[in-house]
Amino acid sequence: MRFRDRRQAGRELAEKLRARQHEGALPRPLVLALPRGGVAVASEVAAALDAPLDVLVVRKIGAPFQEEYGVGAMAGDEVPLLDEDALRHLGLGVAALAPVIERERQELRRRERLYRQGRPAPDLRGRTVIVVDDGLATGSTARAALRSVRRQEPARLVLAAPVCSPEAAELMRAEADEVICLHQPAAFMAVGLWYENFDQLTDQDVLEALHVQL
Repeated sequence: MRFRDRRQAGRELAEKLRARQHEGALPRPLVLALPRGGVAVASEVAAALDAPLDVLVVRKIGAPFQEEYGVGAMAGDEVPLLDEDALRHLGLGVAALAPVIERERQELRRRERLYRQGRPAPDLRGRTVIVVDDGLATGSTARAALRSVRRQEPARLVLAAPVCSPEAAELMRAEADEVICLHQPAAFMAVGLWYENFDQLTDQDVLEALHVQL
């Protein structure tokens, strides 16, 4: 099963979530996208649920010598969530990650300033918060996002994605009240393999989805 693009994936995910909404499982929904890729998916979900759309900026922390190898993630000003097993496997201490963490923190703040344009972050207390991404491989960024949201006391916390590795989906069930993932292929490999068009989104794409004017 492959999606044509993120918007088609978002429409399919929205159908599942709309069914849950009709069942009464998603009262007072608010959709939080993980930018950039999750925004195109989440905009379809928010429209279908007639829910507000906002973003939660999360940054992956890569190994110093191999940035694509994720060893953690962070959201906002919170302490980074690190994968201790991965660090042990690589023989890395926390001190070795300090430059990477600082660089990612700066990029996180840049994106928050750009995407918000002075708007306050949404109040999540008492809401059903639906965190949306375009797919989950390891789940490290989604886990950091969910823990950040949980600390803001939502009434219900849902993670939704079109495609997930089985391992990531299982990991997220310990973090969210409900995990909705349309497909969990056993041979997952990478998120992009499950999309025919997986072009990278830009900051402008995010701003347009949020209807923010520079």
